[in-house]
Amino acid sequence: MKNSSYLFVEEDKRGRFFVIICKGVTLLSVSLLFFMFLFIAKESLIFFQNTPLRAFLTGQRWNPLATPPAFGLAPMIAATVYVSVLATAIAFPIGVGVATFLSVLAGNKLPNICLPLIDLMAGIPSVVYGFAGLLIIVKFFETHFSFSSGESILAGGILLSVMILPYIISTCHESATKILRRYKHVSTALGVSRWHMIRYLLFPSMSKALFSALILSFSRAMGETMAVMMVIGNSPIFPKLLHKAQTIPGLIALEMGGAHVGSPHYRALFAAGFVLMFVLFVFNTLFFIIEKSLEGDA
Repeated sequence: MKNSSYLFVEEDKRGRFFVIICKGVTLLSVSLLFFMFLFIAKESLIFFQNTPLRAFLTGQRWNPLATPPAFGLAPMIAATVYVSVLATAIAFPIGVGVATFLSVLAGNKLPNICLPLIDLMAGIPSVVYGFAGLLIIVKFFETHFSFSSGESILAGGILLSVMILPYIISTCHESATKILRRYKHVSTALGVSRWHMIRYLLFPSMSKALFSALILSFSRAMGETMAVMMVIGNSPIFPKLLHKAQTIPGLIALEMGGAHVGSPHYRALFAAGFVLMFVLFVFNTLFFIIEKSLEGDA
């Protein structure tokens, strides 16, 4: 009995120690995020003391070297949202289709081969994707469609759709597998066909996972920098599908190294980062509200 009590006390101490570590790591992560947001907000507020927020958000000209300098972020905001929506629109149906195929129709061997490769895609550096997009997508547009430059919103959207596919497939496949584990034998016993099960059981049951995959992929697309920067052309003009543009992450990555610390240009780039965070927050809040309303209807 003494040994049992001793072991129980030791396990209880280890459990408490593990809980303390988990709480500490969580607190550290939240603190880092908070202080990062605070630092960006501080630099941005200094900029907005001299430049009106409305002029910054609606201005159509970005020229930090002009006299006086022009800081208009509207084209970059539009390009960031445009290329992210385009990439999500391309990748989402493909990702859901691949996840459904691997979960329901592919059997047991093919998913064991394909899923590790799909997960591996998420770990490939973005600069590798950008280099491949520059040599394949951009070159294809220039060669086969006689574009003066293949760098465009469309090229960025196609490349970005490939990059966010693993997130959509993994999220949807995991949810579909759990649902099938619960209902597959019942459906088979009732003589329900696979297509009927997919249409009337699988998709309605995994609606929350589909929406989560949509949010995750869109947020991932909004923050991508290097790959999109290499194929989009980086021109601070209003975006058109077959023309060059520039995203907010690309703007920051290209100009932060050349901006003098403490200068209006330097603080304008921090303000651009703050706007990007705010746009992401607005979209994620909107998605959250829609998701909750869908859960309420269900």
